[in-house]
Amino acid sequence: MADGAAPNCHLQLEWVYGYRGHQCRNNLYYTATKEIVYFVAGVGVVYNTREHKQKFFLGHNDDVISLALHPERTLVATGQVGKEPHICVWDTYNVQTISILKDVHTHGIACLAFDHDGQRLVSIGLDSKNTICVWDWKKGRVLATTPGHTDRIFDVSWDLHQPNKMISCGVKHIKSGIFSMNACEEGFATGGRDGCVRLWDLSFQPVTLIDLRETDQGYRGLSVRSVCWQGDHILVGTQDSEIFEIVVHERNKPFLIMQGHCEGELWALAAHPTKPLAITGSDDRSVRIWSLIDHALIARCNMQEPIRCVAVSSDGIHLALGMKDGSFTVLRIRDMTEVVHIKDRKEAIHELKYSADGAYLAVGSNDNSIDIYGVLQRYKKVGECVGSLNFITHMDWSADSKYLQTNDGSGRRLFYNMPYGKEITNKEEMKATQWATWTCVLGPEVNGIWPKYLDVNDINSVDANFNDHVLVTADDYGLVKLYRYPSFKKGAKFKKYMGHSAHVTNVRWSYDYQWVISIGGADHSVFQWQFIPEKKSKEFLQIVIQESFADSNSDLSDSDQSDVPELDSEIEQEIQISYHRQIYKEDLPQLKEKCKEKRQAATAKKREKAPDSSLRLHFVHGYRGYDCRNNLFYTQNGEIVYHVAAVGIVYNRQQNMQRFYLGHDDDIVCLAIHPLRDYISTGQVSRDSAIHIWDVEVLKPLSILKGHHQFGVCAVDFSADGKRLASVGLDENHTIVLWDWKKGEKLSSVRGSAEKIFVVKFNPYIPDKLVTAGIKHIKFWQRAGGGLTGRKGCFGSLQKTETIMCVVYGWTDEMVFSGTSAGDICIWKDMFIIKRVKAHDGPVFSMQVLEKGFVTGGKDGVVVLWDDTFDRYLKTYVIKRSALAPGSKGLLIEDNPSIRAISLGHGHVLVGTKNGEILEIDKCGPITLLVQGHMEGEVWGLAVHPHLPICATVSDDKTLRIWDLSPSHCMLAVRKLRKGGRCCCFSPDGKSLAVGLNDGSFLIVNPDTLEDLVTFHHRKEHISDIRFSPGPGKYLAVASHDNFVDIYNIMSSKRVGICRGASSYITHLDWDKRGKLLQVNTGAKEQLFYEAPRGKPQMINKSKVEKMDWSSWTCVLGPSCEGIWPMVSDVTDVTASCLNANKKVLATGDDFGFVKLFRYPVKAKYGKFKRYIAHSTHVTNVRWAHNDRLLITVGGADTSVMIWTYEVDGHKQTRQYESEESDFDSDEDGGYDSDVARENEINYTIRALATSLRPMSGIKPHLQQKEPSLEERQGIVRGSRPPVSRALPQPEKLQTNNMGKRKKPIEDLALVLAFGYRGNDCRNNVHYLNDGIDIIYHTASVGIVHNIATGIQSFYLEHTDDILCLTVNQHPKFQKIIATGQ
Repeated sequence: MADGAAPNCHLQLEWVYGYRGHQCRNNLYYTATKEIVYFVAGVGVVYNTREHKQKFFLGHNDDVISLALHPERTLVATGQVGKEPHICVWDTYNVQTISILKDVHTHGIACLAFDHDGQRLVSIGLDSKNTICVWDWKKGRVLATTPGHTDRIFDVSWDLHQPNKMISCGVKHIKSGIFSMNACEEGFATGGRDGCVRLWDLSFQPVTLIDLRETDQGYRGLSVRSVCWQGDHILVGTQDSEIFEIVVHERNKPFLIMQGHCEGELWALAAHPTKPLAITGSDDRSVRIWSLIDHALIARCNMQEPIRCVAVSSDGIHLALGMKDGSFTVLRIRDMTEVVHIKDRKEAIHELKYSADGAYLAVGSNDNSIDIYGVLQRYKKVGECVGSLNFITHMDWSADSKYLQTNDGSGRRLFYNMPYGKEITNKEEMKATQWATWTCVLGPEVNGIWPKYLDVNDINSVDANFNDHVLVTADDYGLVKLYRYPSFKKGAKFKKYMGHSAHVTNVRWSYDYQWVISIGGADHSVFQWQFIPEKKSKEFLQIVIQESFADSNSDLSDSDQSDVPELDSEIEQEIQISYHRQIYKEDLPQLKEKCKEKRQAATAKKREKAPDSSLRLHFVHGYRGYDCRNNLFYTQNGEIVYHVAAVGIVYNRQQNMQRFYLGHDDDIVCLAIHPLRDYISTGQVSRDSAIHIWDVEVLKPLSILKGHHQFGVCAVDFSADGKRLASVGLDENHTIVLWDWKKGEKLSSVRGSAEKIFVVKFNPYIPDKLVTAGIKHIKFWQRAGGGLTGRKGCFGSLQKTETIMCVVYGWTDEMVFSGTSAGDICIWKDMFIIKRVKAHDGPVFSMQVLEKGFVTGGKDGVVVLWDDTFDRYLKTYVIKRSALAPGSKGLLIEDNPSIRAISLGHGHVLVGTKNGEILEIDKCGPITLLVQGHMEGEVWGLAVHPHLPICATVSDDKTLRIWDLSPSHCMLAVRKLRKGGRCCCFSPDGKSLAVGLNDGSFLIVNPDTLEDLVTFHHRKEHISDIRFSPGPGKYLAVASHDNFVDIYNIMSSKRVGICRGASSYITHLDWDKRGKLLQVNTGAKEQLFYEAPRGKPQMINKSKVEKMDWSSWTCVLGPSCEGIWPMVSDVTDVTASCLNANKKVLATGDDFGFVKLFRYPVKAKYGKFKRYIAHSTHVTNVRWAHNDRLLITVGGADTSVMIWTYEVDGHKQTRQYESEESDFDSDEDGGYDSDVARENEINYTIRALATSLRPMSGIKPHLQQKEPSLEERQGIVRGSRPPVSRALPQPEKLQTNNMGKRKKPIEDLALVLAFGYRGNDCRNNVHYLNDGIDIIYHTASVGIVHNIATGIQSFYLEHTDDILCLTVNQHPKFQKIIATGQ
């Protein structure tokens, strides 16, 4: 297998040494099974002291800093720090996530507490307001939230007697040295800075005192951070990461059950060369030896200086310690006595290594040099390596001890001759060198650990296992990774393991390669991982399936891999599609606000009214198949529902009629049907993407879900009971959201995948389970409160991760069937493949489950019916032109089109293709073509026949099509072109059709047969517009992006004139009625005129242009259409216009996807209009039919052709979601009132930020940023990963404790009376209360209850800015309940 592939071996977390005692409290408890639960780094630990075993909860991705035990003592809640911190509620028995609570707190969760019946959980954040949040943790819902205290809150507890009350304490809450208090049936236990544990009875009378400092295990400075009393056992957690267990009747003999390094970064790590021991050293000045078999600390020695690196001699006798002050010390391992202490350097020693033969010790420092010492000469200095220009980071000796390779902080790899330290400049002679170890991060053998295209330095340590050809790495993101060794190509695939919180500073293999040891810098923890080699991987996978929690510590890489099969061309093409818009429709209000001056100037002038007539969407040609799937269904009554552009379409195939849902304003890219087939869910592209659930009969929205997806929604699915909806976003994380769609509430959310997700599917048997599939991705999800926990599908140890295109559930809740990009059907049980069947040539894009079998469709254009086990196929249907039934509504473009959607119902199979076609297959065999549209590629060319109800379109999909505008609404003819086209035009007699292509050529064809009549190729850039002259159609004007208009004589087939002088590409052109004059618009917004046929430029006064008789008007510039340009025309274009035959109504299409009607001429700026939304982005062309009864429009990238009925005033029907009047109305529309106008102009946002009349300074107390706490300064609160450097950290400033200083108390002010009432811009904001005894109103930010008889006022003072509205609840149950908004 290629070296870029991930290794087939695994790591499994076996033991964690350490306990988080610093900066935390009350984080140590007994569970119901008498196990001990606590946390360290990002891991929740459940420790069975009797069996000396640990279980791990690995659901966090950063430091855990708070823990609460459920009253039943089986569940635990843990909270973490981070930019988006979350709370996990998990089971201590199986360490599975029960609920995830998120999206409220920032920075971190300081403390947690369950209420006494365990139904609610309170959390306190680390944000500046120390926000308090109460959760219904089972549902993941927030019940209440409020700002806490201005200073840090340390603890919170529920009131035992009043279930809705709680108490919190912290800085300036309670000034005390007590760090921990625990209540139990017997009484209370407290612990504090004095190292004492005190037991109290229920009336808080002292029972006993245990001074841990005076015990055998005690020491000076011991500080208690957590205490738990249960029966005759007491658990004690200390500041220095120790856990003691005290038996009450032997209180003077506490048992030390867990130890870890204290506060200060942990960098030093080495493995003993002949024994299962690991040695660590830390900034806490201690060196510790750990037994990897007994999982215990067996030796400890305190040094005078912080330790930054350690090394063990090859015979295992000596232990060398590199210090932060530039010295190093050598100890005898057996008794930890000092052999020698040497200080030759001033800067920290960051790496040292014994040679393979044990004769030398290399010592690398931050002084940029490496000193070589002779071990047998009592560590006499014998050499020095001085080639580095930066501090030394890594070193390795050769197997023969003759060479040393080094890495330094500048990213250089150097070689030296040993022992004297002469640099080797010719690196070629080092290629054959065998190395005793490989711990360097630079070199060809470890290229794979670095990303392909980025130059980053975030890998702190590596270590190679030469026996199993595996490399383990540690990085700044808390990840331990496994790569193949050697790994020559950058961007190799890996397996990653989480547990450490921030940077993993060092990693080493044990002497026999049974274990990997990793250490965390700031989390002070030592992790011991069991190594499962390739030969035992299958056994490991069986263990994983039985103990599913074990899977949470393993994950495959998200990087590009060399061993993944190449993607199919269609899938590759789809991935490249960008759904981002330069400007979104929701940007319009802000853009208009910026144009306020233009708007005020426009309202001062009288503008032409919008036309009285209107449009109604009548028929749409097209189906979105090129980048969507499973978006085609039968409804309850046999109609067909699908989408194209921004339109949801319900098609009655018997009557050939369409009905439309027009609630969207941008491309719909996914669709799902309710299990009862009466409701539809559609998701669109947008900055704040919306999902609409609408009724298929009345075409009205039932629910609109917004606020949780960015850029678009690419997949949706209803649950089997129809109560929930799952959606997947188009953001970079492809966020998955579960909704209670009727309430419009988000239930859960989680980051899905870095790669695109194609499908999401609910488990029909268990609504809390679902599966997602996409690029190199299939994942099985379980809802957990406000989050989801996921497990990746396992393709087997030797199989590659595949791209999954479709997925369905089978006959049980564990059986899942998926279609791959290679054409296979994979059958899954739980998360493992149990069977693979070859189904199609090319990707399987669609699959549906039947009562007794399955139906699949693929890129090969074949529909296959299968039995219920995929053992054999029952029938196949091949989509071919020869199989089309006579009643088809069009022509099939090609045989075997790629199938994107399949649906069954009413005795038929419904098929949607990539080419924009919808076909219906009768189970007996005949195939009927129902719907057709252009394929992928922008549609620009549109022309209407001068006498008949037909139109022609041409597209970048390289097809020219003729459409029937009569009630049959079908495609009459189609022709494939050698190039895509952007324009077309019928001759005045309708006997010729000119088509401009994208390579600069154009052709004239017979519109009946689409056969060529003549072809010309005089330009290089694409032809942008083409027009026959009126009357006999003697001349043809051809405009190109070469900035020219060529004029051809059709009779002689020769070019007779060229119109020159345009400074940009040509966009539009029109002939006058006589065929003597051309009007031209350019991309530089020039309006030019040329005399035909020679193309001589003409200067015509603008006032005369309007009076001239034009054969057509499709130009967008000039005084007669000045008003069609919107205020935001500097960021968007009007792409097309067309004037109807009676020259009264001008239709336009623009870049926002709007079709507009204006009253012609539109002389004043910003004319009034009627606006219609159905296209998604730019409307590229609009044309009136020959009798003006229909308007035809085409959308660029949405590929649709839309036919609108033109309804003259008096015949229009009222419809929802179709028209919108122009953006603002002038005064004459509804009268003018100065008060209304003044109030309308008030801008509360700007006014709030405006300079005050009187100078003011300072910030309201509740808005003040609090001073960062010591813990925040030390890095416990992290919005992102801290930078890691081997350079020495700056010394911290001294902290002064002002707790004991007395401060003068500040007198409180109490509001007695408020004069005033807010009436200048508010209404309906004064009410009677208490049967007319009181009145309620507001002024400023105060709600006032005023007693009429006494004049006494009482106040509601929780608002922080102007109150603008007030209402009183009129329901008898909720009397005296007021709502106010600010």
